[in-house]
Amino acid sequence: MNNLQKIVHKWIHKNGIRYFNILTNTILLSEEVGEVSRIIARNYGEQSNKNEEINEDLGKELSDVLFVVICLANQTGIDLEKSFNKKLIEKTNRDYNRHHKNKELR
Repeated sequence: MNNLQKIVHKWIHKNGIRYFNILTNTILLSEEVGEVSRIIARNYGEQSNKNEEINEDLGKELSDVLFVVICLANQTGIDLEKSFNKKLIEKTNRDYNRHHKNKELR
């Protein structure tokens, strides 16, 4: 993850000149999540695709979400790898027994 943060930072300064401000990136994140949601609703849910949406790439849209999340982390000084690992430990401690007791997951 640290490597991805470095790659995005270098790309921003080489190709994007500078980061968009945090507010703009937060709005862009919402937009990208909406695009992911639209693809999932139409490909895995009950909503029908429009003709121009048939070949939309979920991986591409998830990558857009990841890119903006990394931008926000870089802008706010967050080490995503460290934060993710800490969160995974919290989730493991909190959810292990809860999910194993859930009969619907078996």
